[in-house]
Amino acid sequence: MKGSHSPTDPISVVRHGEGGSQFRNLDSVLVTIPVTTDDGDAIPAGTKSTIVGIWRDGAAYEVESAQPLGALVTVAVDDLAPVSP
Repeated sequence: MKGSHSPTDPISVVRHGEGGSQFRNLDSVLVTIPVTTDDGDAIPAGTKSTIVGIWRDGAAYEVESAQPLGALVTVAVDDLAPVSP
């Protein structure tokens, strides 16, 4: 059916934040380990980032970092920490 998504479809999970995920779409988090983006940019441990994708019911998250501008990387849930309000 055109335009429909199953609950396990990544598009549906990203839009609705459903499943057993610890974080929700657009939550602020800290990356707790140094990671490298697909573009080869280094993101150091302690970098504040924003959740922009939720994978496998929260086993991993796509996060966007402001530095370098718009850097995206997939990070395991164990390598993220919530940002205190």
